[in-house]
Amino acid sequence: MTNKPNLSFWQIWNMCFGFLGIQFGWGLQMANMSAIYQILGAEESQLAILWLAAPVTGLFVQPVIGYLSDRTWNRFGRRRPYFLIGAVLASAALVFMPYSSTLWMAAGLLWVLDASVNVSMEPFRAFVADKLPSSQRPQGYAVQSLFIGLGAVMASALPWVLANWFGVEGTAPAGTIPPAVRIAFHVGAAAFFCAVLWTVLSTPEYPPEDIEEFERAKRSSGGVSGFVQEFGSGLSNMPATMRQLAAVQFFTWMGLFCMWIYFSPAIARQVFGAVKGADNYSALVAEAGYWTGVCFSVYNGVCFVFSFVLLALARKMSARTIHIVCLLLGGAGLMSVAVVGDKNMLLLSMVGVGIAWASILSMPYAMLSECLPAEKMGFYMGVFNFFIVLPQIVISLGLGKLLELMPQTNSLYVVVGGGAAMVLAAALTTRVREAAAAEAPAARGVRAS
Repeated sequence: MTNKPNLSFWQIWNMCFGFLGIQFGWGLQMANMSAIYQILGAEESQLAILWLAAPVTGLFVQPVIGYLSDRTWNRFGRRRPYFLIGAVLASAALVFMPYSSTLWMAAGLLWVLDASVNVSMEPFRAFVADKLPSSQRPQGYAVQSLFIGLGAVMASALPWVLANWFGVEGTAPAGTIPPAVRIAFHVGAAAFFCAVLWTVLSTPEYPPEDIEEFERAKRSSGGVSGFVQEFGSGLSNMPATMRQLAAVQFFTWMGLFCMWIYFSPAIARQVFGAVKGADNYSALVAEAGYWTGVCFSVYNGVCFVFSFVLLALARKMSARTIHIVCLLLGGAGLMSVAVVGDKNMLLLSMVGVGIAWASILSMPYAMLSECLPAEKMGFYMGVFNFFIVLPQIVISLGLGKLLELMPQTNSLYVVVGGGAAMVLAAALTTRVREAAAAEAPAARGVRAS
């Protein structure tokens, strides 16, 4: 639809509500997988490669799903069928994950979980651009950030809350995942499915303006060859703003991935005193894992609250300016972990991370959506994910090997290095040229499908 009507706040709320469930799945994974791997016997140097599932599945799944959803239209809509399929598969993986008894089982289920979450998540970015006029897109992505923050707050803290407030057993014999973590993953499975179902049932989609032309274009450019052709054309004709944002995303997500993988082992060693081979090693790793969940809950809580601030700021300031300031605060928060020795003080470090996280989840997409042709929105949103997952693959393949060669290196240094990467991303954001309107495909030599 060319002239899209403004939506009310509650209509935007409904269309973004599914992200609450998606982030519930991500939040449980981010806060708990390193501890789960360590409980099942993984060394610190193995953690990065064990996390490889997330970036690799995103690298392949998101562009394909974006391409397919651009060419889908049936009685269920364009993007919504993918929301629902991904939700069913991801919920099943969340149910089985806490029963992992070996490293290979946990790693295998993580691959299934990440692939399924990506199937649900990728079309949500394009969904906002599909439904909202240009003037409302920053608010739409800010509401997504709100739900991402809220879902991650609940998911990250849930095992700690179950263990400390509800008396669920928070420890288990060596090599066994504690009951509090198991119950949290079951709750996450239900939350994921129900939240996505709410969006599917409450938010209709706009059909193609010319359905016959849409079907002809789909037939002429479908299949594997069509995807390969469009993929090559899309990369070579990438809008200038997207290329500039790619560098920002690369270093931003390098910093985040360093934190997600190594925050738990870093504080396990430095703050909780966990020593490999000691009798209490598993118990201290589990305790550090719970506190990692609390810390991640705090930064996501800040993300939730700050998303309301972003809604106001987006009406008065450019997305680029907002993003620069937020990334600087996030980098400072991560680097401050180096001087923190008390677990409660770590929560203060997470405030800057939470502010950055709210912006990371919204402002780049607000800038990006303005430079993309509408008929390729899903595809380009999937390609944009390359610059999220590629740095994670670099970290997964390279950093673990580096730590293996330098066992004396404290994993805390990796977290601090992540903060430095975020500061570099802020500097690169100053180079981003914001587009006033979508760059026409013909002007850039992109053939409309």
